[in-house]
Amino acid sequence: MLDFSPKSHQRSMGEFMAEQENLIQLVTFQLGEELYGIDIMEVKEIVRVQEVRGIPNAPIYVEGLFNLRGEIIPIINLHKRFHIKRAQLGDDEELLSGFIIIDINGMKLGVIIDKVERVVSIEVNEIQPPPQMLTGIGSEYIQGVMNQERGYLIILDIKKLFSAKELQKIEEIRR
Repeated sequence: MLDFSPKSHQRSMGEFMAEQENLIQLVTFQLGEELYGIDIMEVKEIVRVQEVRGIPNAPIYVEGLFNLRGEIIPIINLHKRFHIKRAQLGDDEELLSGFIIIDINGMKLGVIIDKVERVVSIEVNEIQPPPQMLTGIGSEYIQGVMNQERGYLIILDIKKLFSAKELQKIEEIRR
């Protein structure tokens, strides 16, 4: 016999809410040979590759500036910052490359990605600390990793990707 009383409904709704709190959604993308993820709440949008205007005397990892509907956004090249080789993509996969626009402390930045993958929901308790032998991006920039069929999904901590001094320099360039 099914119980449709309000008390039974509240209990299942509470269980549903608790289950949702244990899940995070990540935008996943390929950078070099690795699969990375960023919390969807930190991603403003994903845009196709556009023309970027270079800036003299900018740090090597700042590719340039990009005009997104009238807003000037610095474009960051994590390949250069972390010495990661670009992924070898087929023609059909090239359509999936572009920029992920993120927000760090109120400043929008574009990060070049080789290929956007998909949005995934993962349980927080499945996230493990990063192994010491991870190639590419240093473990200090990684929130955690999750084992997958194709290897690790590396979850980036975007707030740690740049020091306050680096963010200030990027902001000065943007002006």
